[in-house]
Amino acid sequence: MSLSRIVAVALGAGLFSLSGAAAAHVPPKVGSPAQRVIDLPLGGGMQRVLYVAPSHPRATLVMLPGGTGEIGIERDGQLRHGDNFVVRTRLAWVARGYAVLIPDSIDHANMRGARSAAAYGRLVDDLARYARRQVNAPVFLLGTSQGTIAATNAASRAEPGLLSGLVLTESVAVPGRRSTETVFDADPGKVRVPVLVVANRDDACDVAPPALAPQIAAAMVHAPSVRVLTVRGGAQRSPQACGSLSPHGYYGVEAQVISKIAVWMHQHGG
Repeated sequence: MSLSRIVAVALGAGLFSLSGAAAAHVPPKVGSPAQRVIDLPLGGGMQRVLYVAPSHPRATLVMLPGGTGEIGIERDGQLRHGDNFVVRTRLAWVARGYAVLIPDSIDHANMRGARSAAAYGRLVDDLARYARRQVNAPVFLLGTSQGTIAATNAASRAEPGLLSGLVLTESVAVPGRRSTETVFDADPGKVRVPVLVVANRDDACDVAPPALAPQIAAAMVHAPSVRVLTVRGGAQRSPQACGSLSPHGYYGVEAQVISKIAVWMHQHGG
């Protein structure tokens, strides 16, 4: 779906009606929390999300994947593309007491170049509102790589009280060959919630240089607090430096990164 189509569908539908959402309850694996696959109508399109939660969530994380944004959520909860950092670590977050909501791309669209659109920012905010209706607990947006653009866009438009914080991991800050969109296109100066910018010194992805993390933080001029968290490490299994199974995706160091982010969220109500 083109950017113009995404914007037209979202605006024409008044974003979407959560009352028409359809959910499939996915049988849990032994020892695993139950997952729900939920289809949220979006006018002529469809927004599918994967929702996983512990018994008593301390907060909900709306997790925004990188790449094209398509993770291929099947009705039975299987994923066609599950390597992305925020996708493959979802049960680790649940084990720490967080509910997790992960959106797929709209109608299998390639979301590169579309994440800073006003309509998409409002859509992500509606996902945050949906999360608040499921659990009366703080909501944080956590985006990784290309997903940081969507997270920043939504945070810049969110009404007061909707979000407790914004977490950006390995942010896309340099225009690339497949998309010229960066986190700076998503109105970071309008973000008014606490922000954590995570940067891996060993990330070799050309569009997400860790050296630009302070510049991203400096752009959040109206955020009540901004912290840059520097980490190190990760193995390179993906063929490209920007792949999910690499230092860019914290492959092999997920536990320490999750732990550090969780400490920050605890300090901000989660």
